[in-house]
Amino acid sequence: MAKIIWTSESERWLRDIFDFISEDNQDAAIKVVEGIYKKAQILLEHPKIGYIYEHEVEQEIRILLYGHYRITYLINPNNDIVILGVFHGALKIESYLKE
Repeated sequence: MAKIIWTSESERWLRDIFDFISEDNQDAAIKVVEGIYKKAQILLEHPKIGYIYEHEVEQEIRILLYGHYRITYLINPNNDIVILGVFHGALKIESYLKE
């Protein structure tokens, strides 16, 4: 059965999101991070629900939206979902997802 694998970088992104939001509202930070995690769980049943990131040529990176955030992931040959990062919509992710 497929599983979701959060890379250390994607976990760092979640911590950064939490830290940033919790400066103003810790309850909101918890809600956002839990929402991102819950949204990613959809990928176990529907791995291709995210749209294909068009700038990548080597691997088929996909993006799943959650509010203002983009959950970037790829599907391994064994069908595991690898979460690469969670980016705010205002960020240019091209700097982080290099070919």
